[in-house]
Amino acid sequence: MLTGRPPIEPLKEIVAYEALWNEQKASYKRLAVLFSQHPGSRPSDFLNEGVTTEFYEEIKAIVVNNVFGYKTNLLIKGTYDYPEKLNDAKEPLELLYYSGNLDYLSTRSVSIVGTRNPTPEGLKRTAKLVKLLVEDDFTIVSGLARGVDTHAHKTAIANGGRTVAVIGTPLDKVYPKENKEIQNVIAHNHLLISQVPFYRYRQQGIMGNRLFFPERNKTMSALSEGTVIIEAGETSGTLVQAKAALQQGRKLFILDSCFKNKAISWPEKFLKLGAIRVTEYADIINVLNQS
Repeated sequence: MLTGRPPIEPLKEIVAYEALWNEQKASYKRLAVLFSQHPGSRPSDFLNEGVTTEFYEEIKAIVVNNVFGYKTNLLIKGTYDYPEKLNDAKEPLELLYYSGNLDYLSTRSVSIVGTRNPTPEGLKRTAKLVKLLVEDDFTIVSGLARGVDTHAHKTAIANGGRTVAVIGTPLDKVYPKENKEIQNVIAHNHLLISQVPFYRYRQQGIMGNRLFFPERNKTMSALSEGTVIIEAGETSGTLVQAKAALQQGRKLFILDSCFKNKAISWPEKFLKLGAIRVTEYADIINVLNQS
């Protein structure tokens, strides 16, 4: 809890945060600048009189009436349960929504990411790597996207491990739709996280909402000790996380198979920037255990 401040009223902070995002030019960068200029502030400190009762009630209804049956909780920067490692992000988040076991953020964790259209070999590599990390008591972090992400989550759960999903939609939305069941499982039995504002997401179209997905990759990286890229194309959003990992001082691991793919050039570029080429599991675990 912030020193010298009255207790946090969760709904009040959520409404205030949603109101900030309702401003026309709102972005993670603008909000990060705003809060950096006012250290120790909460979203409610910027709540203006223009927030109507109707807006308050609409946000309250969204938060309380989650059709999936799991509760919306929040993390506010500066409070005791806000993960310090998120401060390593270029634009630290002021508020996060979550459902599930927050203790997972205190465990050792690795991000497993990759293409939405993996090869059969890529899926096998994902499963093998996740199983080994689970055996070594690492929490598996991913983005619940189709492909590598989903396979990583499911493999972790199937092997009795922990998993954290950082999604690119609000907590009460599912993308892709076929992940409804596993999102429910993660929210109830593991940890589901979102940095996406409920109201803004509903007000804008697909093109605007697409921008939330690469932003969540930066959060996934910050929450993890390292990121492992299984497979990714030349323009994949996964590369946003690769760049973020290096900027945040995290380990970036790239599977050897990526380097052997002549259709892409990004692996060599990131190798020169400090990424680690992985030919076997020992290349990952030895580095993590030395850090």
